[in-house]
Amino acid sequence: MATARARLYGLLAAAFDGETETIATAFERGTFAAVADLFPIAIETTALRGDDYDADSLAIGYDNLFVVPGSHYVPPFASAHATDPGEEFESDSRYHTAGEAGELLGDPAADMAQLYDVAAFSPERGDDIPDHIAAYFEFMRALCEREAALLGDGESKETLDAVRELQSLTLSQLGWIDRFEEAVASHDTVEGVFAAITRLARTFTAWDTEIVTQTDPQPSETTHS
Repeated sequence: MATARARLYGLLAAAFDGETETIATAFERGTFAAVADLFPIAIETTALRGDDYDADSLAIGYDNLFVVPGSHYVPPFASAHATDPGEEFESDSRYHTAGEAGELLGDPAADMAQLYDVAAFSPERGDDIPDHIAAYFEFMRALCEREAALLGDGESKETLDAVRELQSLTLSQLGWIDRFEEAVASHDTVEGVFAAITRLARTFTAWDTEIVTQTDPQPSETTHS
């Protein structure tokens, strides 16, 4: 299970980091749709079942949504979706005035940077933005891989608990994924590819929170339907 979770987090990290060749291959293999079918929660999978997406067209869609500011742009990092941002932050670029919703390198970035430091982890994805969604998923991939390795080596419960605690803390930082998913859905209205992938990511992280904590709380701020 830990290995399977790591693989899916790795795929999501690649998808939100703009690896469109990886996304196209996943569509060709039916990976996204197969994962969606496993969830007990029904989600719309029509856009996840296409096998004719090519890397070039996906790259255009990705750039319009997550790279190039414009009418379709949705910032792929938590600080831009914060409803209670920090009053002060260091950044050469701001999406709004400090203290208002929408920052670059705000409190969520600082929180994630601290978690990375605890784990001695340096994300390679996310354009050096600690709270970029690709960096979140890359970190969760590494933590799940670590969990799998510890289970294989028969490590102590205390060591496993420490890794799972980091997983839980990381998932608890994803409360903004509801607003992110809604924003992507409202902007990706033509093919809806990235809206569908984001919906899958939102559903998976909610489910994974229950697996990690063995309780009902979810990282999302609303109930999935």
